Amino acid sequence: MSNRMPLIGDRFPELRVETTHGAMNLPEDYAGKWFVLFSHPGDFTPVCTTEFIAFERLRQEFADLNCDLLGLSVDQVFSHIKWVEWIRDNRDVDVQFPIIADELGVVSNALGMLHPGKGTNTVRSVFIIDDKGVIRIILHYPQEIGRNMDEILRALKALQTHEEHKVALPANWPNNEDLGDKVIIPPPTNVKDIKTRLEGAEAGKYKCWDWWFCYRDL
Repeated sequence: MSNRMPLIGDRFPELRVETTHGAMNLPEDYAGKWFVLFSHPGDFTPVCTTEFIAFERLRQEFADLNCDLLGLSVDQVFSHIKWVEWIRDNRDVDVQFPIIADELGVVSNALGMLHPGKGTNTVRSVFIIDDKGVIRIILHYPQEIGRNMDEILRALKALQTHEEHKVALPANWPNNEDLGDKVIIPPPTNVKDIKTRLEGAEAGKYKCWDWWFCYRDL
């Protein structure tokens, strides 16, 4: 496989993987569910340990959004299992999501997770895949910087809100400095729709700063 970076909107490649929960077929085994695939440079490393603890502590909130978590590194399965045991015994956190053992780098290469300057270690990548197996968000972090799991959860909520209501979400939603938790109506694409939009604002259906910037309660 090539080391080509997949794009947002691409279908997640069909892959058979070995995990701490047994063999899995991606994205088939998550059909009808969202999932977050995240890679880490290596087991038994400090930053990665804090990340796995943070993900596990939010796992139920992801599950409540019909979304599973799936970790990955190039370490072997036994290393993943031993590391999860260490986290449980020393940090009192029981990591319950599966972790892919990508020893041959098949998944890492398919998703562009291997950086030429970092040897065989995977970078900190995050892929949010929807319930149809389509990649919706891609995030990358350097090895030295831990991820913000609350932001990943927020992005998932925003994506699902967009899907359900066909709206856009402002910066820092649902805590935007000006709009709070309100959502943005996609701008008109023709002159006729501009008139309709202005009429809707006059009728109190939503509020507008201008015809191209209208918002409403969810």
